[in-house]
Amino acid sequence: MTRFWPPGETTRRPPAPRAAALCDPARAARIGRRVVRRRAKGMDAGALAAALEEARFDARQASRHEDLVGDARGHAELAEWERLDQLLAAAAPGTVYDPDTDDVVRAELAAEAAAAAAREAELREAQRIAARADELQALRELGTLGQTEPRHGDEAVRDELTRRAGGYVQADVDDWLARSLAAHLGHYRDPAAREEATGLLTPALLAHAALLTELSHLAPGVGVDQLAFAARLATTEPEAAGALADFLARARSEAN
Repeated sequence: MTRFWPPGETTRRPPAPRAAALCDPARAARIGRRVVRRRAKGMDAGALAAALEEARFDARQASRHEDLVGDARGHAELAEWERLDQLLAAAAPGTVYDPDTDDVVRAELAAEAAAAAAREAELREAQRIAARADELQALRELGTLGQTEPRHGDEAVRDELTRRAGGYVQADVDDWLARSLAAHLGHYRDPAAREEATGLLTPALLAHAALLTELSHLAPGVGVDQLAFAARLATTEPEAAGALADFLARARSEAN
């Protein structure tokens, strides 16, 4: 069916104000496409072709104004009119446009829903990390951090505590994680968690954990205070500490 517009009504929109150029271009383009779809709903191929011609005329007029040359919304509207014109030109005669059955619109809505869900998940994760960082900070103040078992995601919490300290590495937190990793405490009981930690923790911390592992095999039951040198070595010479841990591991393997 052909749509007849009442006197004074048009598919055109008024020229975009200068302030439009200051908007987020992606948001402006998204608004433009939605406006076109709302206006095009119920149009047949003939009405869409006429609307496209009006949009092209408006684009030519806008190109004469310097402040409208970069109008993201205007460009998006024209592109959307062109897409809808092609869509109905390929459709069966008498077909009218319905955004609810438009595959492109459906895909956009699905992508927007997925992005919103991802943002919500990121927010929840950030809140969890902040709460866990508060908890570990309280345990540090009580002097009981060393007796606490690590949980999944504590690698990110370590980063948060470092950020809160202005980027300075928190030696007691690194020492706690290294000892937990070496002793397979908490979620580090799972080999997959230990493997994942290698990509999330610093080389110095990993070297410290590896060295503690081998020293515990070399001297079973050794006291924690007696291994404090391992942390100093891993901090100042992480490559050397890692090489020493590898050497001790090979020697242990050959001895067995």
